[in-house]
Amino acid sequence: MALSDAERRRYARHLVLAGVGEAGQERLRAGRVLCVGAGGLGSPLAIYLTAAGVGTVGLVEFDVVDESNLHRQVLYGTKDIGRPKLDAAVERLRDLNPNVTIATHAAALTPALAREIFPAYDVVAGATDSFSSRYVVNETCVALGKPMIHAAIHGFEGQASVFRAPTGPCYRCAFPEPPPSGLVPTGAESGLLGVLPGTLGAIQATEVLKLLLGIGEPLIGRLLLVDALAMSFRTVRLSKDPTCAACGAGAPGR
Repeated sequence: MALSDAERRRYARHLVLAGVGEAGQERLRAGRVLCVGAGGLGSPLAIYLTAAGVGTVGLVEFDVVDESNLHRQVLYGTKDIGRPKLDAAVERLRDLNPNVTIATHAAALTPALAREIFPAYDVVAGATDSFSSRYVVNETCVALGKPMIHAAIHGFEGQASVFRAPTGPCYRCAFPEPPPSGLVPTGAESGLLGVLPGTLGAIQATEVLKLLLGIGEPLIGRLLLVDALAMSFRTVRLSKDPTCAACGAGAPGR
């Protein structure tokens, strides 16, 4: 279906951009992206995907808005304190772009839930600070052959990559096992620069759009490391691990 006049006005800067144009905007409209988490990373990620006109943006979230969220979780305002994050997020995102379908999954991510909902999406973005959830996202994406857009933040630093078996390494290739419980302090324990999730969430959104449009060079096989204090960006090459427990030759289902 061709873009409407209203869509052409809304996405005018995309339509004149080489590599997007009307055909690309139609591809974005047909895209379906799942954001696992609607907190610090998930807020800018969902905002930019919605603003860009991705047809369906899914959100997995179970928490409520707390006052301590507001210095970084830009989906929410003071009036939302105490509300379920999904309720507030849907209200904000539908106001931003009513053309986009916002699909909600009000639950903590489990392997069973991931197997149930991931098949409906083209791309899955992990926007959670839970190590266990990252491995659930990874294993499910590997099993389904879907790209996982990863980001993580800590203090003044962040990282991002596109984990995409079989054309590149998966998350477990880079991080074979989660760290022992208690080894890595949480944001509540060690602090977090409020603007940093915006930087990394925007990078995640950029990688999603590149994949949906089929343009540029995604962060497949590369881990982007961000140091906000030095304002430095560097990449580390990643390789597939042939013995990986998730995507290696001997992995279950391979």
